[in-house]
Amino acid sequence: MKRSLSGLRVLVGRARHQAGALSADLRKLGAEVIEIPFIEIRRPSSYKPLDAALENLAGYDWLILTSVNGVDAFWGRLRKLHLTRRRVKHLKIAAIGPATRKAIEKHGLRVAVVPKEYVAESVVGSLRSRVKGKRVLLARAKVARDVIPRDLRKLGAQVDVVEAYETVIPEPSRGRLRAVLKSATLGPDVITFTSSSTVRNFVALGGGSHELDGMKLASIGPVTSATLRELGLPVDIEAVEYTIPGLVAAIVRAAKPR
Repeated sequence: MKRSLSGLRVLVGRARHQAGALSADLRKLGAEVIEIPFIEIRRPSSYKPLDAALENLAGYDWLILTSVNGVDAFWGRLRKLHLTRRRVKHLKIAAIGPATRKAIEKHGLRVAVVPKEYVAESVVGSLRSRVKGKRVLLARAKVARDVIPRDLRKLGAQVDVVEAYETVIPEPSRGRLRAVLKSATLGPDVITFTSSSTVRNFVALGGGSHELDGMKLASIGPVTSATLRELGLPVDIEAVEYTIPGLVAAIVRAAKPR
């Protein structure tokens, strides 16, 4: 794979503080990376629901975290409230994927469940026989799919959903994105999407299908792909493993001459 993306321009739209890993992997393979965030992570309008849940962790059996941002917000509030790791030790923890698991393990905790596929439906499937009669805390973004709480409640769990952070449109990206998409010399060959939020915000920032002639859209997985199609955009590349390395591998496969 060494330098297998030489000459390819790739637009990375992850939040600014998270773009590094994807950008670095692409650059190692020779790609020219353009970073324009389609998403910005902000604190929620109120921490009261999350704080209340953290103060009462003893009453929960399971903790579900669905992103690295959720992990960061969760432990940030624990520290702010001067609560120790011991408050969390009794909990069984489910992480949606390997990056989230790694972020949790950095805090010295063991993750009990990581589903085979890194999507909400697979989280539910992994917990199907383990949550009846249990109290579950789900800390996540303000706007997110309701698959996990809805389906776990059907399985007999009591689920509390708390907002740990919110995603917003980064307005400074609007002019930069339009300029890059319209440029005959600076336009990307591939645009990456790592969540449904990045897709929706890309469109809101002015990235319509009429701007994308000759550009391939690369999705991290089926949920993100479904959002692209829902908004009238093609899915040219989709990761087989729904991770950043999986997305890079998919771009490499698509770039190989046939």
